[in-house]
Amino acid sequence: MTKETININGSIKYKGKLINIPQPFNQCYFGAEPTKMMTIHNRFSDETFTQSCKLPAFAVAIYDTILGAERTEDYTLMQKGITWFQKNFTNEYYILLD
Repeated sequence: MTKETININGSIKYKGKLINIPQPFNQCYFGAEPTKMMTIHNRFSDETFTQSCKLPAFAVAIYDTILGAERTEDYTLMQKGITWFQKNFTNEYYILLD
């Protein structure tokens, strides 16, 4: 990650603002380009993928962690991730997690 993208406090600069990445999500691997946009489909959508959205790679890593927490029944971690999504990616939250 470049110094321009993530700072020592675990915040990521995205679209001109700093987004706080709380623990333990700041330990996620965000890839070489954490702000690279990716298309994510709602896992319950039909084969036309009408329910999809674009997210930066760092948000995809947190989304994946939420899904993993759900599968392992770590509901505290899952709720922490959902709350983060509601605050930082509200529209995408409604498409992917609501």
